[in-house]
Amino acid sequence: MNIISSELLDRFEAAYAARPELDILHTAISRTKLDDAAFVDANTAGLRMDFSVLVKTTKITNQKQSGRCWQFAAMNVLRERVIKKCNLDNFAISGAYMTFFDKLEKCNNFLEAVIAYADEDIGSRRNQALLDNPLPDGGQWDMVVGIVKKYGCVPSWIMPETVHCSGTGQYIPILASKLREDALELRKLIAEGRDVTERRTEMLQEMYNALCILYGKPPKSFDFFYTDKDEVYHEQSGMTPKSFFDEYIGDDLDDYICILSAPDRPTGEMYSQPHMANLVETEMKWPNFSIEELEELAVRQLEDGELVFFSCDCRRDRDREKGYWAPELFRYGDVLGGLKFGMSKAERMQTRDSNMNHCMVFCGVNLDREHKPNRWKIENSWGEKSGQDGYFICSEKWFEENVYQIVVRKSLLSGEQLAVLEKEPIPMELWDVLA
Repeated sequence: MNIISSELLDRFEAAYAARPELDILHTAISRTKLDDAAFVDANTAGLRMDFSVLVKTTKITNQKQSGRCWQFAAMNVLRERVIKKCNLDNFAISGAYMTFFDKLEKCNNFLEAVIAYADEDIGSRRNQALLDNPLPDGGQWDMVVGIVKKYGCVPSWIMPETVHCSGTGQYIPILASKLREDALELRKLIAEGRDVTERRTEMLQEMYNALCILYGKPPKSFDFFYTDKDEVYHEQSGMTPKSFFDEYIGDDLDDYICILSAPDRPTGEMYSQPHMANLVETEMKWPNFSIEELEELAVRQLEDGELVFFSCDCRRDRDREKGYWAPELFRYGDVLGGLKFGMSKAERMQTRDSNMNHCMVFCGVNLDREHKPNRWKIENSWGEKSGQDGYFICSEKWFEENVYQIVVRKSLLSGEQLAVLEKEPIPMELWDVLA
């Protein structure tokens, strides 16, 4: 057993005293935030808001105090279709409508998983991973596609945001606690050999009621009216959420594929996550390609004039105020006395030092003389006061180290890449770093 003894502390103190620059560093940052002290202004020269390839976007959105980045990123992509088709300056899809059905489906998915794993001990790693987060706020592109294909969508003013939409941390723990209680009851009924169908439906009804109170009841039909940029008024009565989606957004979302780049596992394989999707009847399946392939596909889609949805680790090497994501801008190790950081992306995944925790949209890229990207423009959903009027820039190095997924048209994939989509997917565990 290695304990921290008084002799060891004396040794540490002597070693610290032998380096007077460490006390200088303490003095320098005692009233300065670490990010500011470690920031290297000189390295921002190559991160200008100028791009050789740029896709026009509209007003910046704000997810506020919610984990709905994935919904906002997807809605930011899909709303551009409505804007183009209707000749509008701006448009927003209802996040409240989307969140209502996402949460309802996640409740249903959780109850389904509880039943599926009821024969396992409640202390099993699978059940503990499930109970740890019964009603996740996060998600992926595939989940948005599942919702809009099944339920459609509506304009933001048809089902407006409530305070609970933008402050999900206040109510999710309450509903999650009830779901855990439901899980115990279902497991007990199953252990007694009883049919749980009716009770399970009653549990879901309770969640439906609570979500209606929190978000409002989703509309069955509505009138869609607007004035376009040419001051021409339009009105269409008796639309349903599904007919609005079909007419103004389109039914081609199956033409897109969510592509993974996870160096902690083999490339050229398909992966799936049972019970990770929000809809019980869908399965999230991703091919795993190299980061170079992701970059090439993202560039090609931007060159074709389409935005690129992506998932990343947003916590690393960022300046939220100035709008930068770039490891070359920060010297944390030097400021903290000479710490050395050398883990690869795969090693950071294996040690859970890095994971997917935010979704945004690439709307531009700058290509050098060899047609290689050196900086990317990002449309975020943190409001106009963050970054540079809501937009951010990431360096090429940051893309390589922190981007994990992109969504692109399948038609951009090579024959070899398309062949991967036909492979039998390798299932991930519930506790996978990418879950």
